[in-house]
Amino acid sequence: MTRNRFTQACVAALLLIGSWSAAGTLPAAASDTADSATTAASAGSASASPGLLQAMQRDFGLSRAEAEARLTAERRATELAPEARKTAGAAYGGAWFEAGSGKLVVAVTSDADASTVRALRSSGAGVRVVEHSARLLDAVKSRIDRLKAPAGVSSWSVDPVANAVAVNVVGDQRSDSDVRRFVAEARKAGPVTVRTVRAAAQTFAAGTVGGDPYYTGNVRCSIGFSVHGGFVTAGHCGGTGAAVRGWDGSHIGTFQGSSFPENDYAWVNVGSGWWTVPVVLGWGTIPDRLVRGSAEAPIGASICRSGSTTHWHCGAVLAKNETVNYSQGAVRQMTKTSVCAEPGDSGGSFISGDQAQGVTSGGWGNCSGGGETWFQPINEILSRYGLTLHTA
Repeated sequence: MTRNRFTQACVAALLLIGSWSAAGTLPAAASDTADSATTAASAGSASASPGLLQAMQRDFGLSRAEAEARLTAERRATELAPEARKTAGAAYGGAWFEAGSGKLVVAVTSDADASTVRALRSSGAGVRVVEHSARLLDAVKSRIDRLKAPAGVSSWSVDPVANAVAVNVVGDQRSDSDVRRFVAEARKAGPVTVRTVRAAAQTFAAGTVGGDPYYTGNVRCSIGFSVHGGFVTAGHCGGTGAAVRGWDGSHIGTFQGSSFPENDYAWVNVGSGWWTVPVVLGWGTIPDRLVRGSAEAPIGASICRSGSTTHWHCGAVLAKNETVNYSQGAVRQMTKTSVCAEPGDSGGSFISGDQAQGVTSGGWGNCSGGGETWFQPINEILSRYGLTLHTA
C-alpha cells in the first residue's frame, strides 16, 4: 500500500462516516411475493458496496440481483438466530442458513412440542426434526477435544446439518494407524461422521515481503479489525511485547496480548501517528468496507475475507466451534469457511455484510486451486481483552 493510497482510503472513509477517533491505525485488510422480494433486496443491499457484490458474483456464481437478495436473506437470518435458539429451548439442535430457500433452518429434537414448531415457522424459520440436541453434540465435541490428535486429523466440529460431530481427516492419511485410532476413540464419544480433506491445516503467516500492512520480526501478517486503542489480529503472528511495524516501516505499537495455540488471537496497541478507523481495506480491488457491528452470521451464510496477500475473497460459513489441529497445537472455538487464503493473510478481516466476524487463522489450499480457512471469532477476542470494536 502506498502513502497515496492510504490518503485516498482515509478521505473516502471520512466522507462516509464524518469523523474518526484519533488514537489508532488503519485495518488491513426470499420474500413471499415478487414485490416484497424486490423491496427487501433493495433495502438489504443499501450498505453493500459494488465491490462486495462483485466479489460475491465472482465467488458464488451469482447475478447482482441474486447477490443482493442473498445479503438481505442472510441479514434476516442473522437477526432471527438468537431468538430461534431461545424459542427451541432444550430441543434446539443447531441452526444454519439455507441458500436455496433463503431461510434460517432450525433443527429441533422430537421433544419439541407443536407450539414451539409453530412459533419457529411463524418467525420465518424452516424447521428440521433431528435425533440429537445441540447440547448433546457439544458435549461429544468436548470429549473429543480431550483426545490427542495426530497430524492426519485436520479438525473437528459440530455439524448441525449432519446432526453429528464432523471429524475431518487428510485424505492420504486416512489409513494411518494413529488416525484410525483417533477416529475410533472419537466414535466412542457419540455420533461422529468422518470427512476427507485434501491437506492438513496450517497458519497463514509469511516471511517479510514489502508493501503489506504490518510486520513483527521477520513475519508479515494482516490487520484484522480496529478496536478503540488498537487492532486485533492472529496470535501466531507475534507474542506479547513484540514490536509491530506498519506498511511504511514505521513503529505502530506492541502486542498487548497474544494467545496461540489453544486460541489464535492477539491485539496490538497503536500510537506514533497511527489511528483507528472502522474500515476493512479492499486493497484497490473493491471499495473499502465500513464496519458497523459484530453480529454473528449463521452456518451457511456468505462471508468475505480481506488479507494482504490475496486481497478480497468470499465463500460460506461451513462450521462453528471447530477444533483445528495445527502442527503447533490445537486451537479451539474456530469458525470454518470455504474462503481461500495464503501466507501473509493471517490476522486479516472476515466480514459478513457490514458485520465483523473474526480474524484469519489458517487453513489449507490456496486461492488458485481453492481450499478452506478458519477464523477466530471477533466477539471472543473482544470479550477476552475487554476491547470495544471501532464501528461506523
